[in-house]
Amino acid sequence: MFKVKVLTQGKIKEPWLTSALEEYKKRMSRAVIIEWVLVDTPQELTKLALKEPMLIALDIPGKLMSSEEWAQALFSTWGARPSFVIGGAEGLDPSVVQHAKARISLSPLTFTHQMVRLILVEQLYRAVQIHQGTQYHK
Repeated sequence: MFKVKVLTQGKIKEPWLTSALEEYKKRMSRAVIIEWVLVDTPQELTKLALKEPMLIALDIPGKLMSSEEWAQALFSTWGARPSFVIGGAEGLDPSVVQHAKARISLSPLTFTHQMVRLILVEQLYRAVQIHQGTQYHK
């Protein structure tokens, strides 16, 4: 079983977001387990992120990837237990970016950290579907 940890600041406030995240969790339940680590402060986020051995920083200036490249990295490069970190309004602490094994941009656009959660989970689902060879990505 593939396990992904997501570190982020703040709580999920919107019921529609909870529903969407739960839907993707259900769709991926046979392939991926997602562990959410929600913290209150940027300092807590930094402290936890620096402990992760396979940390992937989600950061606007990071590398843009196609969905196929993302799936390849997820299943071949990052290993079976990657941890993703989503920064708050001020972005990520430079020490977190330096510690990260990869720095990935989901888009050059700026999104709320709550929207990034949903985009990340959809892209994880898409990567699973690409890896399994289904028609979802077509």
